[in-house]
Amino acid sequence: MAERRTRGHRRTEMRQVENEQDKLTTFSKRRFGIYKKASELVTLCGSEVGVAIFSPTGRPYSFAHPSIDSIANRFLNQNDLQIDGANTLVESYRQLRINELNQQHDELVNQVKADKALGKRLKRRTEERDGEGWWEAPIEQLNLEELEQMKARMLELRGNLRSSIPLQNQGESSNHRNDPSATNSK
Repeated sequence: MAERRTRGHRRTEMRQVENEQDKLTTFSKRRFGIYKKASELVTLCGSEVGVAIFSPTGRPYSFAHPSIDSIANRFLNQNDLQIDGANTLVESYRQLRINELNQQHDELVNQVKADKALGKRLKRRTEERDGEGWWEAPIEQLNLEELEQMKARMLELRGNLRSSIPLQNQGESSNHRNDPSATNSK
């Protein structure tokens, strides 16, 4: 087997980048990383975050949640949060939407758990039958959902049979025409 010739992940030495193009590239990548970390703080902790950065060329960049104005005002005033009516409405709607999404998530998780439990029950019943087909299940022991599944399978089977019978009849009639020993029984 060939040896690895890469050096792997190495920590970058913290010193100022001299090359201007490399400096701009490093700034852009690191700025994105800082924004990502700030966004994670907002998402995970519900923090109010403000980041202001000036590029090596002097261009300003910022990231803030809920807004740069509310962060700056709160920081400069050093007092409790003072949200105006519009921000309160936006924040209320955001919190309501988050609660709705969390509720939908919980319902989906519960549905997945219920489906897994049903799958386990069906698998256990299948294993208990020692090779019997699903059509041989004792109907009295099935619940409504299992009966509906059985009905759907039977309808599918009926459709498959109806579509395959004409094909078999066509095949038999063509065999009778080509086989001189076949007699017409009509």
